[in-house]
Amino acid sequence: MSKAPHISIKGLSVSFKSRTGTVNALNNISLDIAPGSFFTIVGPSGCGKTTLLKVLSGVLQPSGGEVLFDGVAIDKNKVQGQVGYVFQRSLLLPWRNALDNVMLTMEVARRDMSRADREREARHWLNIAGLDGFEKRFPHELSGGMQQRVSICRALAFRPKVLLMDEPFAALDEITRETLQEELLRLWMQTETTVVFITHSIPEALLLSEQIAVMSARPGRVLERIEVPFPRPREEATRELPEFGAMAGHVRGLLRHRDPATAKAQ
Repeated sequence: MSKAPHISIKGLSVSFKSRTGTVNALNNISLDIAPGSFFTIVGPSGCGKTTLLKVLSGVLQPSGGEVLFDGVAIDKNKVQGQVGYVFQRSLLLPWRNALDNVMLTMEVARRDMSRADREREARHWLNIAGLDGFEKRFPHELSGGMQQRVSICRALAFRPKVLLMDEPFAALDEITRETLQEELLRLWMQTETTVVFITHSIPEALLLSEQIAVMSARPGRVLERIEVPFPRPREEATRELPEFGAMAGHVRGLLRHRDPATAKAQ
C-alpha cells in the first residue's frame, strides 16, 4: 500500500503585484509528495520554482488553492521547526565556526536539547559529510564546496520533516557538484526527511530523485510528473546507463517544447 502524501499541493496558484503589473507566477499546480521521498522540480528560469518553495516554507501565501502538510493547511507559524532550507549560497554566519554554524538550527528549533547534545549531533553530521577535523574552521577558511556541506548539515541537524533546497549546487564547479550530489544522498538516506529540490540540471535531477516535476514557462504549470526508476544507491556509474541518457533526453524535450497548452493531465 502506498504511503499517504506528506505534502499535498492542490490547485495552487500564485499572483503578485510588480512595478509593471500583475505577475502570474504559478497556475493550478497539483502535486502529492510522499513522506521521506526526494522530489525534484525542474523548469526554465522564471517559471515559479522558487515561488513554490516560498509557499511550502510558509513565507508566501497562495492566491488560490492550498498546501497541506500531513493533511493540515500550512502557515508560517505551523512550519517553524519543521522545515529546513538550503540556498544557492551557504549563508553561513562568518563569526561562527563550522561546528557552531551547524548547531545554530538546533539552538532555534530544538531548545529542549542541551548544548552537549547539540554539539554531539553537529559533530555527527559533520563527520558524515567528511568534515571531521574542520569543526573549528570559520567559513572563510573553507572551500565553497565545504561551506555548502556545512550548510546542508546545518539544515539536517535539527531533523526537519521537510528540507527545501533551492539550487544548492548551482555556483559550484562540475566535479565539486557531482561530489556533493553523492554526499547529499548519503546524508539524506540517514534521515526520514522529505526533500523538495530545485535544479536546472537534468542529470542532477535524475541522479537524486524518486520523482521529478517538469514545469512550463511562466505561469508555471506541471507539464509532466516523472518516476525515476534507478535503484539506490546511485553513484557515478548510474550516469552512464543508457536508460539514464534516454530519460534525460525526454526531460530535455519537455523543456524545449514547454508550451503550457501541452501540459499533461496530472
